[in-house]
Amino acid sequence: MAGKIAVVGSNMVDLITYVNRMPGPGETLEAPDFSLGCGGKGANQAVAAARLGSDVMMVTRVGDDIFADNTIRNFEEVGIDARHVVRVPDTSSGVAPIFVEKSGENSILIVKGANNALTPAEVDKAAEDLKQCSLIVMQLEVPLETIYHVIAFGAEHGIPTLLNPAPAQPDLDVSRITGVTYLVPNESELELLTGMKVSDAPSAEAAARSLMAKGIKTVIVTLGSKGALLVTEDDCKRIEPVAVQPMDTTGAGDAFIGSFAHYFTKESDLDLALKMAARYAADSITRPGTQKSYASIEAFEAFCSKLDG
Repeated sequence: MAGKIAVVGSNMVDLITYVNRMPGPGETLEAPDFSLGCGGKGANQAVAAARLGSDVMMVTRVGDDIFADNTIRNFEEVGIDARHVVRVPDTSSGVAPIFVEKSGENSILIVKGANNALTPAEVDKAAEDLKQCSLIVMQLEVPLETIYHVIAFGAEHGIPTLLNPAPAQPDLDVSRITGVTYLVPNESELELLTGMKVSDAPSAEAAARSLMAKGIKTVIVTLGSKGALLVTEDDCKRIEPVAVQPMDTTGAGDAFIGSFAHYFTKESDLDLALKMAARYAADSITRPGTQKSYASIEAFEAFCSKLDG
């Protein structure tokens, strides 16, 4: 089944300011440090798959600013096909100003910017290339109508689709995502989708099955340090967590999905893809940052060799 992965989704530029304390109204303070990084759930997932060696195509929109240059350059440097990364005139790129206090507490603003311009009509411009892909991956940082459109496109053309319903959106219409092949929420996203409390594996299974009763065939629930859960019509399997000493859990969910996409399209083995995704996500949290914490295939294989003793 090995083939190209398409990520139809978001990109963001993380603008991280480290502060001793947040300023009050009208107050100006000097901040001790600043860093700029590439982010956005779609871009993160694409980079994780590409770092492992997958052929990845990104379908997204950037602004006509200097942030766009950085985003496109980042895609190209990791080997992502950026032909469908298009600049939107008179629009800012998606940005996330992040303010981190000494305690580690952070305050984040999200400006979707050009991500809002990724409409169904814009996705259709990549249709012929999408038809050549083995898996289409989506998230919820672009318009919901685009998500519904891509799921329908995948169903029409026999292309497996994966939706990570993050960040959680109460307006997501479950009846319009029943054609998705894999739905991959975390616990809080599953709660919002179902209105059911999710606190452990049994409650996660019950909530997942309530979605399956509405037509969704396969639900993969990520449980953080507790691993993950694969729920199908006939089965429920626990994907065991990998014990590591965490340094920074930012982006672990995206690492899980990107690596799952890589191994699923490479091996056509769902159980193996989930096992490797749990390992890749665990490895990512042993380093700081998001995309920069995602291991190359060589580094990841070394990590797995240590696990296997």
